[in-house]
Amino acid sequence: MLEGANVALGVSGSIAAVKTVELAHELRRHGAEVRAVMTDSARGILHPWALEFATDNPVVTEITGAVEHVELFGDDGWADVFLLAPATANTCSKMAHAVDDTTVTTCATVALGQGVPVVVAPAMHEPMYDHPGVLDSLDTLEEWGVAFVEPRVEEGKAKIATEEAIVTETARAVGGSPLDGRTVVVTSGATSEAIDPVRTITNRASGRTGRAVARGCYVRGADVVLVHDGPEVPYARVEQVESAAEMLGAVEAHAGDADALVSAAAISDYTVAASDEKIRSGQDLTLELEATPKLIDSVREAHPELPIVGFKLETAGDDEALVEKAREQLDRTALAFVVANRSDVLGADDTRVLFVRPNRVTEYAGTKTGLGLRLAEELAGELDD
Repeated sequence: MLEGANVALGVSGSIAAVKTVELAHELRRHGAEVRAVMTDSARGILHPWALEFATDNPVVTEITGAVEHVELFGDDGWADVFLLAPATANTCSKMAHAVDDTTVTTCATVALGQGVPVVVAPAMHEPMYDHPGVLDSLDTLEEWGVAFVEPRVEEGKAKIATEEAIVTETARAVGGSPLDGRTVVVTSGATSEAIDPVRTITNRASGRTGRAVARGCYVRGADVVLVHDGPEVPYARVEQVESAAEMLGAVEAHAGDADALVSAAAISDYTVAASDEKIRSGQDLTLELEATPKLIDSVREAHPELPIVGFKLETAGDDEALVEKAREQLDRTALAFVVANRSDVLGADDTRVLFVRPNRVTEYAGTKTGLGLRLAEELAGELDD
């Protein structure tokens, strides 16, 4: 997600500075080269050696005759992005008023003046986060194009965002924006059909691929609506659904304003008439299954011009058979392309898929995170045609 990116990590004097060692590791796991810049206050919380170890680079703790701020952020500077995590109320306010009295604020002024992307992850007590002056400073920085990773407000504190959220926003800042200005609806995971108030019919889909697709589209600039029965995520507006009917209703509610739909969910093919009360065990039981409407067919009928990406999952057969099944789906509902794979990737970290178009088949094999980025790029190509 950050392959080849140079990330300068600015650390100011919040107790959340202790989390930056793992954050630096996570940035590097996603392919970034990382160099840290620390304020004196941050050094009182975390020793620079810890970040030197985590980044495998020397840490900037003072501005010397080597003009570290210019070397990092000036003309032909090293950094592709300046990530401030954590950013205190003091640091954010100084940035908004061009006060350069720490290593971090001096670097921020040069970065903003040079047009280097800046990402800020605030961390402070909640009353400080709600202070009118701090809010004005944050608004000013946002007007200047600074990207924010919203804190988690818990226990009276505006706690630093999760590593997932910070890495994602950093990747969005440096990864190019071929989907900028586009709204993409993504369906993900399994749906479930109620048999009674405690039992359901469902499937083994984990939703990892769909969430990776949503994240990849966000990193590439899109506004994303994620429709699933799963967690809130920092990279999309989540519509919580459970059944196939609820998923169809949520997608139809957003399809009119969408630029594309990616249907990655494993939607139930059948539903049942649910009992209002728990069905007692110990008896023979026959369930009458009723076919659910096909989501893609319904959306295509209502929105004939909407670009739609479908997924095709099979349990058997070689690639030729998989492509044949995918092309049947492609032709039936006039899809942009189909992502075809086999059931043995369900729940796994890695995947292998075929991107199937009428006259072309390409392969992707790797992580699901990488698949999300690849699909976002394939989708951008379709929308630009």
